[in-house]
Amino acid sequence: MTQLAKPLKKRRIKGDGGWGYAFIAVALVVFAVFTAYPVVSAFIISFQDYKPLGSTFVGFDNYIDSFKDSLFWKSLVNTVVYTILTVPVALIISFGVAILILPLNKKLQTTFKAIYYLPAVASGVALSVVWLWIFDPMPTGILNQVLGFFGINNQNWLGSSSTSMFSLVLMSWLSSHGTSIIIYLAALLGIDDSYYEAAELDGASFIKKMWYIVIPCLKPTTLFLLVTGVIGSFQVFQNAYLMTGGGPDNATTMVGLLIFNNAFKYFEFGKAAAQSLVLALIIGVISLVQFKFWGKDVEY
Repeated sequence: MTQLAKPLKKRRIKGDGGWGYAFIAVALVVFAVFTAYPVVSAFIISFQDYKPLGSTFVGFDNYIDSFKDSLFWKSLVNTVVYTILTVPVALIISFGVAILILPLNKKLQTTFKAIYYLPAVASGVALSVVWLWIFDPMPTGILNQVLGFFGINNQNWLGSSSTSMFSLVLMSWLSSHGTSIIIYLAALLGIDDSYYEAAELDGASFIKKMWYIVIPCLKPTTLFLLVTGVIGSFQVFQNAYLMTGGGPDNATTMVGLLIFNNAFKYFEFGKAAAQSLVLALIIGVISLVQFKFWGKDVEY
């Protein structure tokens, strides 16, 4: 009886595995068609002078031309500056709002989470129209109206190279924090109350509780949001495209916008593919560096 049961058990496990593959087959097909295939195609196109009716192999010319292009380096610098100015501030704002929501009752927490997450489901085009109204260079622009109360002259926020980047950064600071707030709040609710109780017995202040309990416990969450935030900021496209178009004088041209223009404006698909792969490599290296230096003592 025992000898007969073993083959049956092995057969049943094998059958269960087959059903598992069947359930994930759709996801695998979607991944292969919409992720793996485009990446492989981009890699191949990056070595070609791509034409819809016939392509020519050019080796590393597209990569060499990209590295010689001063606009590529300027767009990369713009992207790095945008990332440095937006990602840390976004983490601080999200963490601060989550701390303010934490003491509220469950219904109020749900209400505020819905309010802060609402912009994430709104159309990016609609939000950009609102921000174009805010940055309107005429006296009717909301931001210029506010400055007018303090006797400051109207500013051409999006039309001046000295203020256009700051305008995009300000737009990032004041929007799109809903997801991070919800993640931080969930992590805060997961901290054991016994830590706070022990700290209170020792007479710890609010600042010490934050420094010695909350921040260390939230390190995995912060690392996750940091990595995903940097990845998202390096891929920024929509804000620059809709708000400034990369101008003035390419002051807000990001790498993502440059790749888009090369592909769909100048039809240099090979060069755009090469630049997209270089961008993916840069993002991968930065992510590895972040995990190496900030993920040493993080438990997942």
